[in-house]
Amino acid sequence: MASTSRTRTGRGRGRGSGSSSLPPPPSTLPLIIEEFFIVVYEDPLVKKELPKKISDYLDGKEPAKVYLRAADCGPRLWTVEVLFDGQGRMYLDKGWEKFAIAHGVDFGWFVHFKYEGDDVLTVKVFDGTMCRRYYYSDDEDTDDESDDDVKPCIHPL
Repeated sequence: MASTSRTRTGRGRGRGSGSSSLPPPPSTLPLIIEEFFIVVYEDPLVKKELPKKISDYLDGKEPAKVYLRAADCGPRLWTVEVLFDGQGRMYLDKGWEKFAIAHGVDFGWFVHFKYEGDDVLTVKVFDGTMCRRYYYSDDEDTDDESDDDVKPCIHPL
């Protein structure tokens, strides 16, 4: 059976009009980093490496610390020192362990970050089933530097 080739010509929408309504290719769009995630593949309590694009984006304006706020867990901010290793990598360092313990972060979990401005990152935690964990806190103290105790947010389920 012989194969035939069809060529379609016609007056489809937007074709041949000389103008394009398509957005510019991604390489020409400005890089805006607002949201990113990490997957916890190793010990959940040790420093966590953030995506390379984040450290590249912050090149020249590296913060010494960031403030983590668990989404839906009240106003408490967790102070976490940021480590840049000189090799283009950025880590959540001192303070991450307390946050991870309080939120039960474990192996295989997915942690989503959203930059809110002023070095504040809102965090959503997804467990090993890839379902979001919701937290609440009855703690009125929003200053995590007032003591060394971990004050856990409680998963209501």
